[in-house]
Amino acid sequence: QVRLVESGGGLVQAGGSLRLSCAASGLTFNGYVTGWFRQAPGAEREFVGQISRSGITYYADPVKGRFTISRDNAKNTVALQMNSLKLDDTAVYYCAVSGLDNAPITKPTLYLNWGQGTQVTVSS
Repeated sequence: QVRLVESGGGLVQAGGSLRLSCAASGLTFNGYVTGWFRQAPGAEREFVGQISRSGITYYADPVKGRFTISRDNAKNTVALQMNSLKLDDTAVYYCAVSGLDNAPITKPTLYLNWGQGTQVTVSS
């Protein structure tokens, strides 16, 4: 059974940094595209970025240059490093995996498995 678990969320001041982690059981990340999404209250789930099987990363424009996705194959984890956080980054953040290998895969419906999410709150 596949299970994804996000961790690392919390409260941070604007301009600060947080590092989220996604751990998997039942699959190995390097066999899938792993995406990060976020969902603010009242909003649709939004693509943040992804890392492909080969390690190529793609980012949504609002986070480009501030967020970095990386993968640790030995630990079977995927991280989302978030720097220069803004108030608009406040959301629940989710990791998910897709069996496709196109780039980028921005639609949530194309992802097979999802974590439970971790809250990120950016304060002024």
